[in-house]
Amino acid sequence: MTPPLAPLGVYIHWPYCAKICPYCDFNVYRDRGRREEQAALAAAIAADLKAQAALTGGRELASIFFGGGTPSLMDPDWAGELIALAKSLWRPAGEVEVTLEANPTDAETERFDAFAAAGVGRLSLGLQALEDASLTLLGRNHDAAAARRAAVQAARSFPRLSVDMIYALPGQTVQAWREELSKAVDLGAEHVSPYQLTIEAGTAFDRAVRRGRIVPPGEDLGAELFETTQAVLEAAGFDAYEVSNHARGAAARSRHNLVYWTGADYVGAGPGAHGRLTVAGARTATVAHARPADYIAGVEAAGTGIATRETLTPREAAQERVLVGMRIDAGVGYDEVAALGLSPQHPEVVELTAAGLLVADPQRLRATRAGRLLLDHVTTRLAA
Repeated sequence: MTPPLAPLGVYIHWPYCAKICPYCDFNVYRDRGRREEQAALAAAIAADLKAQAALTGGRELASIFFGGGTPSLMDPDWAGELIALAKSLWRPAGEVEVTLEANPTDAETERFDAFAAAGVGRLSLGLQALEDASLTLLGRNHDAAAARRAAVQAARSFPRLSVDMIYALPGQTVQAWREELSKAVDLGAEHVSPYQLTIEAGTAFDRAVRRGRIVPPGEDLGAELFETTQAVLEAAGFDAYEVSNHARGAAARSRHNLVYWTGADYVGAGPGAHGRLTVAGARTATVAHARPADYIAGVEAAGTGIATRETLTPREAAQERVLVGMRIDAGVGYDEVAALGLSPQHPEVVELTAAGLLVADPQRLRATRAGRLLLDHVTTRLAA
């Protein structure tokens, strides 16, 4: 008998931003205040959710995540309607985790109570930095004082608070990062997501690096900054349950992100949203139309905003499990990646274990702390 599928997650992409950050390569568009277009997008997302519910049958719902873009710029009433709709389309598996991403601008902070009333229980606050010079470098439209005010208000408005920080900035020292991360911890969030700055192709930062205007830290300094991150957060009582995510206890972990990392299904709705669905027993990858106008038109024409739908082969699905699942401390069971022929005796596994990059575990593939630092190298070898 086929085991029942795990509860799924729902990801809703709101693509509008007040300002496009120079390091961002997400599917985002400048918010020009066109409420009619945005109302049409909210309605299209609702229709898309209904269509995808028909594909997924009577599944249970674990989480809803509003990402972007800047979903805290959307009308809180629209968010409330989409939350209620998702809970009516799929059976809630206990208390559904509902997360909203937000920036710490004063305008967004003023809306926190409205989003909490709409059903959001967890705020993911994009502080990114707590020093004005770093925020200017990152092209953010808030200062450090606004970041601190937003964190205080978020803690009052929402039961759960996560904060994002970016490190390995050009010119950043280990001591400066240690002090800045400590300030973030002192704000009282139960979840911290520190990300190393990645220079993504096609971004403004990519052009600046190629022109020599900014110089990212080298590999050795990057490694030292990573180790500093682990040390500061461990000392503050945070568990590194994923490469870039730290939580104070199991209850503080992001249930929605664990849907991704454990290989469960998730619905992707909104412009450019990705999804992974089990359809007729096969792992299926979906990608929505990227431009808001195309997404809205796609929903009107076909009932769903999905632009492409691809059935993954068992090998492709196993490769994805390695690349994504190895990010968490629990790793990936050998039974989940049988299509790759991996086992404790596989030459790659033996070599990576001997090098101290994999834990010697007969049941699961798990990266050591050293392996997490070289995770791209480890997962590429295993997935190949």
